[in-house]
Amino acid sequence: MSYVPSLKKLYLEQIVPELVKSRGYKNKHEVPKLVKINLNTGIDADADKNQIADIARDMALIAGQKPILNRSRKAIANFKLKPNQVVGCSVTLRGPAMWEFFYRLLAVALPTIRDFRGVPSKLDGQGNYNLGVTDFSIFPEITVENVKKTMGLDITIVTTALTDDEGRELLKLFGMPFRRAEPPSAQPKTHAA
Repeated sequence: MSYVPSLKKLYLEQIVPELVKSRGYKNKHEVPKLVKINLNTGIDADADKNQIADIARDMALIAGQKPILNRSRKAIANFKLKPNQVVGCSVTLRGPAMWEFFYRLLAVALPTIRDFRGVPSKLDGQGNYNLGVTDFSIFPEITVENVKKTMGLDITIVTTALTDDEGRELLKLFGMPFRRAEPPSAQPKTHAA
């Protein structure tokens, strides 16, 4: 028997029946699912080969697979870009690697953010979710002593959901810690002088 990641098992055993019941799907193939997770980070134009190698190494540790180095297509003087210069680093996760990364993101990385109050609940209009992390050292695979320069990370979670509501409900059932909107009565009152 092949290995099934724990989050995928949760999806198949609990989330699919819950969505079928709440949304009234007639077929289990209508239920939204995760397709892939894209990780992306930018690299400064003045970065040397050692910095690029360090960023690629750290990205490989976070993702569990080797990243692709993205290069510029043409020269842009205002940004100090030359043609074919490394400007970014990206990874696309599918299958078991996607499920394992998503589990680590939800259970380990996001809760370690200082003063964490949840992530924004806005999706992109097509059922996909974009999350920006300002410091990639929240992942346990990264040792802070080896980091010379902190980098941010863009995480895109692509689903088959047709609407934002479906995508939001799917991610909420996975345990995505969405920020709660404050009721108007909880906001501080201001008095005019």
